[in-house]
Amino acid sequence: MSASERPSEDSLIARFFAPIAGDGALGLKDDAARLTPKPGHDLVLTTDALVERVHFLPEDAPGSIARKALGVNMSDLAAKGADPAGFLLSLALPDGWTETWLADFAAGLGGASRDFACPLLGGDTVKARGPLTLSVTAVGQVPTGGMVQRTTAQVGDLVCVTGTIGDGALGLKLRSTPAWSEGLLPGEKAHLADRYLHPQPRHQLAAALRDHASAAMDVSDGLAGDLAKMMRASGVSALVEADRVPLSPAAAKAVQSSPDLLDLALTGGDDYEILCTVPQKSLDSFRQEADSIGIPLSVIGRVVPGSDRPVFRMNGRERHYDVGSYQHF
Repeated sequence: MSASERPSEDSLIARFFAPIAGDGALGLKDDAARLTPKPGHDLVLTTDALVERVHFLPEDAPGSIARKALGVNMSDLAAKGADPAGFLLSLALPDGWTETWLADFAAGLGGASRDFACPLLGGDTVKARGPLTLSVTAVGQVPTGGMVQRTTAQVGDLVCVTGTIGDGALGLKLRSTPAWSEGLLPGEKAHLADRYLHPQPRHQLAAALRDHASAAMDVSDGLAGDLAKMMRASGVSALVEADRVPLSPAAAKAVQSSPDLLDLALTGGDDYEILCTVPQKSLDSFRQEADSIGIPLSVIGRVVPGSDRPVFRMNGRERHYDVGSYQHF
C-alpha cells in the first residue's frame, strides 16, 4: 500500500484505538479526555518515552512493545502507591509502518490496558522520519497525601525489593548469544527473554505500599543505581547484603556459570520491581499483604546514616557501584 493510499489519522484512531478506549476518552472523538478523581484523592502522573534501538529492538513483536510501553508507566505508578486511572499515548510511526503492525500493537495495548485496569483516554498519532517512538503518560490516584515518595527513607528502615532482580538485563544480553547461555535450558532462556520483553508491574501492591513503606521507587535503571538515587534523595545511605538480592533460578544459574554476571544483574535495569524502605515494625504486616497477592518480597539491607553511595557486601568484601544506573543522556 502506497503512502497516498494509507488511511487518515482519524481513520486509524477509529479503527485501532477507539475500540480499546475507556469511558473518559469520549470515543476518541474530541480533543481531550475527561477524568474525574475519586473524592478525597490526589492525581499522580508519570510519563515515559520509548525509542526504537534504545528501549526496544526493531525485531520485537509490536504487541510486546505496546505492553512494555504501558507496563513501565504502571510500574512507576505502583511504586507511588497509586491505583491506575488511565493513560494517554503518543505514537510517532516511521516510514514503512503497516496496518498489520499497528493492529498487533493495538491488540497488545488493549490486552495490557485490561490486565492493568488502566483505560486508554486519548493521545496523538503522527508520522516521523526517525525511528519508531512512543510515549505514554499514565494517571493514577491515591488518597489525599498518600503518595509514597522516594525522599522519605529513614535511618533504620529495612531495604526491600519485590520479585527477582537481573532477569531483564540478562534477557537482553541473550540477544547476542553469549557463552554463558549455553548452559541454560530452553525454559530458562525463555524466562529471561520474557522478563525483558514484558515488564510485570506490581500495581496490586499499591495499597500495601501506602500503608507500610516509608519510601519507594521502581527498579528500572538498575538496582544499585536506583537505590543510590533514593538514598541520595532521602539524605541517607544503605548497606545491602548482596547474597540476599533475589535471583530467579535462571539468573542464579547464569551467575553461577559466569560470576561476573552478578554485576550486570545488580546494575543492568529493566527489572520493574518495587524497591522500598520499610520500618522494622511494619515488615510482618507488609510481607503478609504481599504474600496474600502472590508477590515475593525480600529484605536485602538496611538504611544507614551517611551520604556515600550504598555499600553492597558479599563474602566479607564491600563494593560501591560508582556507575550503577542507566543514563538517558
